[in-house]
Amino acid sequence: MELPRIAPLSGGFRYTIKTRRLSYKICPEVNGFGWLQYWKRLNDGAYILRNVDCEARPGEVMAIAGPSGAGKTTLLEVLAGMIPLDCVSGQVYVNNQPMNERSFRRLSGYVTQDDVLYPLLTVEETLMYSARLRLQEGLNTASARVKELMRELGLEHVANARIGTESTRGISGGEKRRVSIGVDLVHDPAVLLLDEPTSGLDSASALHVVLLLKSMAIKQGKTVLLTIHQPGFRILQLFDRILLLSNGTVLHHGSLHHLEQRIRFLGYSVPRHVHVLEFAIEVTESLLRDAEGSETEDYEDTRIVSEIQNVQETRVYYANGMVKEVLILGQRFSKIICRTNQLFAARILQAVLAGFVLGTIFLNAMNDMKRYKLQTQIGFFAFSLTFLLSSTTEGLPIFLQERRVLMRETSKGAYRVSSYVISNTLVFLPFLLTVALLFSTPVYWLVGLRRDIDGFLYFSLVVWIVVLMSNSFVACFSALVPNFIMGTSLIAGLMGSFFLFSGYFIAKDDIPRYWIFMHYLSLFKYPFECFMINEYGVKSGKSRCLAMMGGSCYLDGEGFLKQQGLEESHKWSNMAVMLGFIIGYRFICFLILWCRHRTGI
Repeated sequence: MELPRIAPLSGGFRYTIKTRRLSYKICPEVNGFGWLQYWKRLNDGAYILRNVDCEARPGEVMAIAGPSGAGKTTLLEVLAGMIPLDCVSGQVYVNNQPMNERSFRRLSGYVTQDDVLYPLLTVEETLMYSARLRLQEGLNTASARVKELMRELGLEHVANARIGTESTRGISGGEKRRVSIGVDLVHDPAVLLLDEPTSGLDSASALHVVLLLKSMAIKQGKTVLLTIHQPGFRILQLFDRILLLSNGTVLHHGSLHHLEQRIRFLGYSVPRHVHVLEFAIEVTESLLRDAEGSETEDYEDTRIVSEIQNVQETRVYYANGMVKEVLILGQRFSKIICRTNQLFAARILQAVLAGFVLGTIFLNAMNDMKRYKLQTQIGFFAFSLTFLLSSTTEGLPIFLQERRVLMRETSKGAYRVSSYVISNTLVFLPFLLTVALLFSTPVYWLVGLRRDIDGFLYFSLVVWIVVLMSNSFVACFSALVPNFIMGTSLIAGLMGSFFLFSGYFIAKDDIPRYWIFMHYLSLFKYPFECFMINEYGVKSGKSRCLAMMGGSCYLDGEGFLKQQGLEESHKWSNMAVMLGFIIGYRFICFLILWCRHRTGI
């Protein structure tokens, strides 16, 4: 089998990874199990890994194999630094020094079984953004690295094709798997860990991927570890070492030839047309008894290669400054938003249609001098806010998809969580300003609100702040909730509560004291008051008659605002509160994402 052409490693360290008596039980902080479940499994002695000793060397490919539930992925996550070592007993060494998870995550590449990629970006764009975020060199160097990587991965012919999803046609599964590998190869890591890299691929694509990894190990001296379930015969021949697990216990650690010798020593004969690993999994009970009867593991050679340099536990800095990270992330997110046709087009169309429909329903409601209907006017403000605050929840799927990529990229030190939150906020500013103007322009003049340009500008500003406030609210809870169903349920429930306590259905003075805090936390309260002050708080609005009896006016705009406890100065103080909500929700979003990043949840 001819190996792909791979450029030799240009400098850098080589790493030997070893484990000694590594054991692992469920860690509730990482896996999200309840405390009762955790203690039950702890007391039952439910080990996922038990006394695992293994060694992976540079220039070699080590495959972690075994039946389903053997602990393959868990072991790989421990070695990748994705599971905190506080939850693990035993030792993990990198070049004979205890592993520092955070430093090692940045210096290695970890490819998960699921391809966590942006479906709307092209192959070249995906690799390019990864290169710009992880390389300290300039744009030209990143571009050269991406072109070299696409050539090595055999992706040049699909460079301009989008990744795609299950419902939207994109690149093939094998090409998508190679893109995922490329994302973690762009910074040229000396250690590469892959979870089921051949899963879901046809035999030809699977062989191509493993040949690529083998070539990188030999020509670049990388340490390659991967999990695999049912490899084909030709793929099996490419592995230098096999770590065979069963129920978290090591059955074999060594070459394929050595495994075959052990099987024959136990009195078994490998059938024709069945490869050694497949047969070994069938006779795991005999191998397990043999492993438990041995005092030491079957290592062919456990000495540390003398020429390998020791790991330097130095502080690893981000490749870019915060400003550059924000610019790169903002550019990427803008491209994704513009290509999300269903969201972008639907949101724009929704704003325009809602503005015209509401304008025609409440046509000249403010200018009807024959019959003033104060309740109708106030109802217009209330319904407008209901529409504006509830219509931004469609951004939840995008936020949840972004979170998956964010957790993967920040865990490897690609950029700061704060840079993501800032860039996400900045990208939505012009988009939501467009939405606000498209809604405000028709509805303001059709309804017949105050015919002054300052009134229109203030109304549009409030609408913009409202949709930004709602967007920040959704972003905050998208960082907290586990899935879309939970997110929509929680957001809808809270929005309904905010509307109830806004002061429209029940006056502030009539709200029970133990619920009054909800009135001040309501996202409806402050813009609702701003709309009324903007309409009835200026000179022309104060003198407007809102209710007549017996041919005389008994309630004007000024009197109505006094009844509501509102003053013209609240026009800007409420605006400051709404800006505080935007900043506050974004800050809470940052804290939640930062905690997820730190704990690996």
